[in-house]
Amino acid sequence: MTMPEIAPVDTWLAVTREDGETVGYLEPVTDDYADVIPRNRLGHAVGDVHDYHAAEELVLDRGLRELAEHWLLDGEGAELTVIELSPAGIVLRDAFLSKALAPTKRVDVPWPDTAGRLRRVRPDQAM
Repeated sequence: MTMPEIAPVDTWLAVTREDGETVGYLEPVTDDYADVIPRNRLGHAVGDVHDYHAAEELVLDRGLRELAEHWLLDGEGAELTVIELSPAGIVLRDAFLSKALAPTKRVDVPWPDTAGRLRRVRPDQAM
């Protein structure tokens, strides 16, 4: 299935848990939001077009756990970890140096990362 053109971010609806924490977004495909694309906090699509309720459940089930995982910028380089996430941008640092509390260079990626510059490191490809 071909994904539709990305709707403006200000039309995305935040999906929140019971405690008020935003866990993702629903990007409208139709004007009435009957069909939406589920997105995680980074702005990555996490599925194809779904009806509103199915997409909301998908985002709620995913939660925030993937933010604790390691990421590659443009598919290469050092493994990174997310240290800040807001509409102002995504801030990452070297995952292993940060864990050791060693100084490390800050990496900034615009939010939302709809270009898919950040790719999750799978356990089978860990460095």
